Amino acid sequence: MSRVPLAFLLGILGFLAYVGIVVALGDFVVHRHWMLQFVYYAAVGILWVWPAKWLMFWAARKNG
Repeated sequence: MSRVPLAFLLGILGFLAYVGIVVALGDFVVHRHWMLQFVYYAAVGILWVWPAKWLMFWAARKNG
């Protein structure tokens, strides 16, 4: 299997798992102070970028 379809599949599954975890953990901050909510959602809204970036570069890399 080439890297692009594999990266696509891993990206979709990984993103769905990430969203599920973020939503589950979000239950702990939903009734907290608004600043804690802001920091949590800002952080998790940005953190997915680095694994996605790595996956895209990995998929685009030439073999050998």
